[in-house]
Amino acid sequence: MRRKAKLQGMTSEALEFIAARFRVLSEASRLKLILALEEGEKNVTGLVEATGLTQANVSRHLQTLTGAGILGRRKEGPNVIYYVADESIFELCDHVCGSLQERLARQVRAFVPDK
Repeated sequence: MRRKAKLQGMTSEALEFIAARFRVLSEASRLKLILALEEGEKNVTGLVEATGLTQANVSRHLQTLTGAGILGRRKEGPNVIYYVADESIFELCDHVCGSLQERLARQVRAFVPDK
């Protein structure tokens, strides 16, 4: 039996909030930043090094992720340190990524001839 989605009975406002969260996560560069911060707090320079993105790109995406409440930031001297403020993001990513990896593996097996 298929389980019911927790979306049942949610208000339009709640659904809009959820959709906004998924829109924030729909950018691969933002996912790279979240993964880099899974290892621990970093400043912009550390995130540029960890992701290979440009400083301008990192700064723009950090602003979006912070505005969405996924990341937090604090000042440490002249540096701004970023961290994951909403740890549940890792559960969401694990669930979605695990499901998609399984699907991708099935598709690859379907197109790769047996030896």
